[in-house]
Amino acid sequence: MFDLNKSISEVAYELGFKYPQHFTRLFKKKVGMSPVEYRNLN
Repeated sequence: MFDLNKSISEVAYELGFKYPQHFTRLFKKKVGMSPVEYRNLN
């Protein structure tokens, strides 16, 4: 799950994404909302 102390960019880099936008796009495709929206729900 997300470490809430980390930015979405930090999470993306830790997952091996070179660009946070790529992570956000993929996440949105899979989950149906952006990581920020998802984080706000949980």
